[in-house]
Amino acid sequence: MTQDEFLAAALRNPVNQIIADELIRLGLPDAWIVSGCLVQTVWNVLTNRAVDYGIEDYDLFYFDADTSWHAEDAVIGEVQNRLGKLGVKIEARNQARVHLWYPEKHGLPYPALRSSTQGIDRFLTKNTQVGIRRTRDGYEVYAPNGLDDIAGMIVRPNPGANFSAANYEAKVTRWKSLWPEITVLAAKIA
Repeated sequence: MTQDEFLAAALRNPVNQIIADELIRLGLPDAWIVSGCLVQTVWNVLTNRAVDYGIEDYDLFYFDADTSWHAEDAVIGEVQNRLGKLGVKIEARNQARVHLWYPEKHGLPYPALRSSTQGIDRFLTKNTQVGIRRTRDGYEVYAPNGLDDIAGMIVRPNPGANFSAANYEAKVTRWKSLWPEITVLAAKIA
């Protein structure tokens, strides 16, 4: 799957396009639409389902050196104010502050990051390590593992980054129930 083919499929979901358009207007630093809302839209296109079928939420990453909760909460509020009319769950997270709350919430260490793409790199599955963002000239795609797993509907673990076999199992069980066509590769525990 080429980047153009991926973008064409992902943007068939009008919510992804609306969010991308709004993110560029918001001007958040290093802002991306990421993960499941993109991958699952492509899966839906490939399997002739409604483009929003099975999508729980739409994740937005940005990277702001202001790591205060107040600053992130203001962004969350502004995103909700601008996009709440869509009627979908949207989660905006400042990747500069994830290391401040992740260990307590998940019981695993988390390094301080230097960019939103480093947050994308840490996703539980390799196929969800993807993000898009609007630019003046169109779109930029970040996909460190390429797009073949998305096109092939293959889910494989990303064992290098805070991997949890229990979380992986829960995620793939949900996905398999919604998209039985996916191929799930087993998590190998070292």
